[in-house]
Amino acid sequence: MDIWFRPLVWMDYRLGVLLTVILPFVLLIWALFQRQEAIQRLLIIYWRVASLLMITVYLLIPDWKIGFISGVAARILIPISLWFWVDLNEEIRDIPQSAFKLVFTSWRWAMTAYCVLGAIAKSFFIPCGISSSAVESTFCQVWLEAPQAYRNFFHSKPGNEGFLGFVGAVGLVIYIIYLAYFVLIRLGKQGRSALEQ
Repeated sequence: MDIWFRPLVWMDYRLGVLLTVILPFVLLIWALFQRQEAIQRLLIIYWRVASLLMITVYLLIPDWKIGFISGVAARILIPISLWFWVDLNEEIRDIPQSAFKLVFTSWRWAMTAYCVLGAIAKSFFIPCGISSSAVESTFCQVWLEAPQAYRNFFHSKPGNEGFLGFVGAVGLVIYIIYLAYFVLIRLGKQGRSALEQ
């Protein structure tokens, strides 16, 4: 059965690869060559937070419902990580205008818009992460097609879905422990300063 929003789902995954992987990687390399430490620090923080997107892909490979929840969480946490740090925001604001700063600022705003709109859109699919019957519906299965294509391309050994899901689950546990440590302990000590990141 064909679903009208299937092309939009695939567009979201393709746009996600461009905005969340390729461009920030290019920007990080560029920041290293430009010796822009504030942008380097912000991008390193971004990569830590955005790792939840890769964890989500691994959780969705074996059709684990928690992947739908972690996907929405990633879309919420990424924009927060890009704008949360007062000291980095000030340092970036003080960087003289250049092509690099323009590209970085454009990416930052594009990522924010992409994540906010994505979180709103994916919120309609939260039932896929709660109900076993919902996750088996075509409505939810369309979101599992791209993770399956990723598995077929990078992990083509048949029957390894459970192991890949386990890798995602371990990643999620480590991510949650680090996030809890940051929110409960580190945030109280350093506030919105990224100096200790």
